[in-house]
Amino acid sequence: MPLHDPVREAFAEGGVLSRAAEHFLPRPGQTDMAMAVARTIESGGALVVEAGTGVGKTFSYLVPALLSGERVLLSTATKTLQDQLFGRDLPKLVQALGLPVRTALLKGRGSYLCLHRMEQARQDSTLPDRSAVRVLAKIEEWSQSTRTGDLAELPGLDERSAVIPLVTSTRENCLGSQCPKFRACHVNLARREALAADVVVINHHLFFADLAVRESGMAELLPTVRVAIFDEAHQLNETGVQFLGTQLTTGQLLDFSRDMLAAGLQLARGLVDWQQVAGTLERSARDLRLVVGRTAPGARLRWVAQAPADVDPDAWEAALSDVREACAGAAEALATVSEIAPDFARLIERADILGTRAQAFCEPCEAGSVRWVDAGAQLRLVESPLDIAKAVREKLLRSSGDESSKKSWIFTSATLGDDSRLSWFTEPCGLESAEVLQVESPFDYPAQAAVYVPRHLAKPGDPAHSGQVAALAAQAVRQLGGGTMVLTTTLRALRTIGEELQRQFDAASGIEVLVQGQWPKRRLIDRFREGASQGKPGCLLVASASFWEGVDVPGDALQLVIIDKLPFPPPGDPLVEARSQRLESQGRSPFNDYFIPEAAVALKQGAGRLIRRETDQGVLVVCDTRLATMGYGRRLMAALPPMRVLKGDDEFLEVLDGLAATRISTTDPAWT
Repeated sequence: MPLHDPVREAFAEGGVLSRAAEHFLPRPGQTDMAMAVARTIESGGALVVEAGTGVGKTFSYLVPALLSGERVLLSTATKTLQDQLFGRDLPKLVQALGLPVRTALLKGRGSYLCLHRMEQARQDSTLPDRSAVRVLAKIEEWSQSTRTGDLAELPGLDERSAVIPLVTSTRENCLGSQCPKFRACHVNLARREALAADVVVINHHLFFADLAVRESGMAELLPTVRVAIFDEAHQLNETGVQFLGTQLTTGQLLDFSRDMLAAGLQLARGLVDWQQVAGTLERSARDLRLVVGRTAPGARLRWVAQAPADVDPDAWEAALSDVREACAGAAEALATVSEIAPDFARLIERADILGTRAQAFCEPCEAGSVRWVDAGAQLRLVESPLDIAKAVREKLLRSSGDESSKKSWIFTSATLGDDSRLSWFTEPCGLESAEVLQVESPFDYPAQAAVYVPRHLAKPGDPAHSGQVAALAAQAVRQLGGGTMVLTTTLRALRTIGEELQRQFDAASGIEVLVQGQWPKRRLIDRFREGASQGKPGCLLVASASFWEGVDVPGDALQLVIIDKLPFPPPGDPLVEARSQRLESQGRSPFNDYFIPEAAVALKQGAGRLIRRETDQGVLVVCDTRLATMGYGRRLMAALPPMRVLKGDDEFLEVLDGLAATRISTTDPAWT
């Protein structure tokens, strides 16, 4: 039977999905996407689907994938979405469809407890503080009962904890089969389960890390999979370029120095002057950082000549040479004790890798790549391809001569571009020849949502702009009583707006101001979702970066989204500059073909936080007059969902009054 028949039946009224859940409603767009996925699975090739919020894209790709009987790889953007897919959506569908399907979850090694490194951490006298000792004790207790070793299972563990790198492994420090805990290794258990499963859930970071080094178990897994599906595919290009180039960080050097010193003192004390060898490497890393000098927080330095911008070339070259020599010295010292324990053999490999990378950065940048330095408390030296197109064409889309085994590649997201070919996504991903499908959201945006561009605000470049955004947000929140998210395009604006709003709303105000960075992201979102419930005050969340996407807050917990300015890429960013120069060399317009599509996609992502369910209502405020006054503003406005446009302050305040008066309590449908 052709695959499209059981797929269509599953989504039909009275079909298996509607019988399995009371909240399921047949949606034409969801069915259309499912049928396109089914066709691609049967015929092979690549399909790119932009599915608007509310379409139910997860079921649209899962149902045909499961009914196909093929071995399937599912990749998501984040570990949080990965856990949701594996822990909620997949089991629900497998049960509803009555299929004997084996599923597995596979993350990068940094997500799993390393039993060997946990034992080493217990003996480490340099733990940061008492709280770190308590966290380590909690992890040790949990290690006695966990089966998977996935640290996401441990309640209350802060993902920013300094203990996590001490109890997890990296590709560089893993001992592999020589590890004394190899048989009980959680990473190897996860890989074995993945190799035996019919459906494997991974994330984009793991996929590209493996594509770069062929080390994470995917080298065995991917050839046996005929269907690969990438959800939240809009992140693929930026994730991929992180892994397909070369990186060297002073943090890697300091971690290696610390690990070498700990292993040397524990396993070969007195045989080498470990303090001297580690100290030389540590000094070389710190000297490299000092050569760059003071920089603005999060600065990204252009590197088109011998040294990064504003850095003395001779001093830079000497510092890099010292790093290379310190790595070579460490390798020589480790070689004298390499037979004592497997730890030393792995440390030698790490020293060689770090030294090779340091040498690579002494050479000119490869053609078609861009080089820069991220300068913060540590340095990160990066050489990256401009996009992943070449890697996708050469490593993914090349099929074997046997057409019966031709692979199927499905890429989907709510936001993939602002033109009919979705070229913002397809061009940098090498997917220009893929089939493209756009499925509109089923939401009634003109009835559910409005967009407002205040004309009285200062221009975004004016120093007064952030303060005026904070004042507008404060006025709106007082009227609405909470349920507001302010999304900023820069960390500077985040701090300015966040501090001003915290000053305006004290503990007695009935409004709790949450600012990105004060708590872990998960805790901030959980508190924000609670809103004004169980005697708690309403919430105002000020956030940037990762909060623009992947945040799902349905109901009246979020009714107002304020964006401080249009999210254009920073023109001084080295990667942005290199991409712009490439377009110019092709006779194209960087502004029209790069800056505007980037801003359109980011704006759509931010606006997508507002309406998450059929019963949601809210307002989007974009505090950038260019959206209303510049010619390109029409293109950006057209990229947004078709919300009704508010003409002035009075209309805006009237809508807020209506939202405040009719607080709608929504239920989260189990089947969407």
